[in-house]
Amino acid sequence: MEAVMKFESLILGLGLATASALGAAAETWNLAVTDVEGMERLQTEWGPFKEALESATGETFEFFPVNSRTAAAEALRGETVDFVVSGPAEYVVINKLTEARPLIGLGRPDYHCAIIVRSDSGINVPADLKGKKVAFGDIGSTSNMLCPMQVLADHGIDPVNDIEKTHTSRNIAHEALKAGDVDAIGSNAGSWLNVRNAETDLPYGFFKMIARSGDLPNDMIMVGAHVPEEAATMVRDAILENKQEIIAGITAHAENDKYVGMDLVAIEDDAYDYVRAMYANAGYPQFDRFIGD
Repeated sequence: MEAVMKFESLILGLGLATASALGAAAETWNLAVTDVEGMERLQTEWGPFKEALESATGETFEFFPVNSRTAAAEALRGETVDFVVSGPAEYVVINKLTEARPLIGLGRPDYHCAIIVRSDSGINVPADLKGKKVAFGDIGSTSNMLCPMQVLADHGIDPVNDIEKTHTSRNIAHEALKAGDVDAIGSNAGSWLNVRNAETDLPYGFFKMIARSGDLPNDMIMVGAHVPEEAATMVRDAILENKQEIIAGITAHAENDKYVGMDLVAIEDDAYDYVRAMYANAGYPQFDRFIGD
């Protein structure tokens, strides 16, 4: 009888262990992308990435649509979303509000900003812009606002008090610079060059860059503070071990062409201290809210 009981106990123990293992393998994680609204766009633009992520990790990921950066932060704080694809400016605020941490950097090639002027303007260095009108891109954008403001600050120009600043779209800013309605524009350098290269009625030397930043901190996949460390590490390692498939998934749709040529790298929070300095120099030293919201 004792032997039978021991055998039954062994079988029960094995059954519980198997159930536990199956449960661990059946995790489902919610995934958001901060600048993509609506389930249809998520599935179209990021569906191949989700499939590659599931294949690499053996886990299930479900899209969680968010209609704003604030909504992404609230979903992380409420533990209804687990992983978020986001930019560096968004991360700094989300980290402050939720203690989410960076997991994987999306290493965008040529991701930097520049200050552009007309070649005939007599403006040769950033110091010459004191008292001048400078156009920046979307309020809160890393490469179209915060970065060019930081470049000015790095050259001794207070971007809050030393210039007359305005915010508009890149194309409108380009036309305003052509017409002399602004003295300079601060922009993502690569994106502005795309606009400049499409110009047909002006010589190439009509404009010049008088300053540029170093390469900016990466876009990222961040993970919520509530996600267990071992789970986050497993996802990170699986992505790095299968990076070519993950990259192919991200760049499968034309909306993600900015990532063509990218690499995937492990990252730490201190890589984003330069972005925190950008917030401070732009007049938002607490970086605890999204600029423009």
